[in-house]
Amino acid sequence: MITISSKLPDVGTNIFTYIGKLAHQHNAVNLSQGFPNFSPDPKLLQLVDKALKGGHNQYAPMQGTFTLREIISEKIKTLYGKTYHPESEITITAGATQAIFTAISTFVRQDDEVIVLKPAYDCYEPAIELFGAKVVPVQLEGPDYKIDWNTFKSAIGPKTKMVIINTPHNPTGTIWSENDMLQLQEILKDTNIILLSDEVYEHIVFDGKAHQSVSKFPDLATRSIVCSSFGKTFHVTGWKVGYCIAPKSLMEEFQKVHQFNVFCVNHPTQKALTEYLKTPGHYLDLNAFYQKKRDYFLEAVKGSKFEMIPSAGTYFQLLDYSKITNEGDTDFAERLIKENKLASIPVSVFNLNNRDDKQLRFCFAKTDDVLDQAAEILNGI
Repeated sequence: MITISSKLPDVGTNIFTYIGKLAHQHNAVNLSQGFPNFSPDPKLLQLVDKALKGGHNQYAPMQGTFTLREIISEKIKTLYGKTYHPESEITITAGATQAIFTAISTFVRQDDEVIVLKPAYDCYEPAIELFGAKVVPVQLEGPDYKIDWNTFKSAIGPKTKMVIINTPHNPTGTIWSENDMLQLQEILKDTNIILLSDEVYEHIVFDGKAHQSVSKFPDLATRSIVCSSFGKTFHVTGWKVGYCIAPKSLMEEFQKVHQFNVFCVNHPTQKALTEYLKTPGHYLDLNAFYQKKRDYFLEAVKGSKFEMIPSAGTYFQLLDYSKITNEGDTDFAERLIKENKLASIPVSVFNLNNRDDKQLRFCFAKTDDVLDQAAEILNGI
């Protein structure tokens, strides 16, 4: 037998795999995993079919097709007022997770420190640990998951190499305000800290509010790598296509690693997305589309014993069950699957020291009939 010393000894099966398997075993209505159960726009599928039949089936350029990078540059300029040069500051990636992993592997070294705001999506910390760096967690506070800026500032030290933020935020559905970004900009000013900004839900923000991309803030933009997802935006998570933007000096280093990681990304989907992005409504209308689903779900469960603060962004809604039971959220989530046939994600697994606020995360990117089934179960508890 070969003796193996694991580089990630504390990492096991993630919560999404575990809950997904349990939901399948018990034939539960599944509002746990974050992907839509409905089809993408037929026009987008037709464009992919056209690209496949048009012969775009060999390697794309390492950075991504230039026309796609051009239209991404135009989109960012229009939305956030920042110009990223398509030749040197944009890279098409195999989803946002690959972009995040590549960014961490590019810049984080042994014994560096990386600040992660908790609750945090579960792909950040293993990548940091894989490269021998230390995670410095900062817990978001209160039912609205606000950042304590004094706590954040005190977490910065001489070994801080990177800060990772996520807005709109998974799993809580909160968003950062302009003031949050200005506070972050002021704290990081005159430091050599890199900011990694996970903005995969940038086009899913509710109630007339605007997404505050780091690209809108000059000093943040000069130190930031921004990761975005076409999969989240266009209901095609299985395509695993996203993109990364950064100043030239950062992007040059990013691409050195990217070329030996995936080299390039699915060519026909890049061609299709180029055409599809020429109609801004395909992404600008997403806020209203998902706000309608959020409101439908909240209206359907308003008679339940669960308490909720309406999600401000993403397609996730937290429900507080503290008036129902004192059980831990992982235990309650398991019981909901086994006894009530409804799957959700316990939030404590993303928190510092597994802090349990008696909250479950539900994905409302589902058809109305599925949301109705879930609401009937929730109202009966």
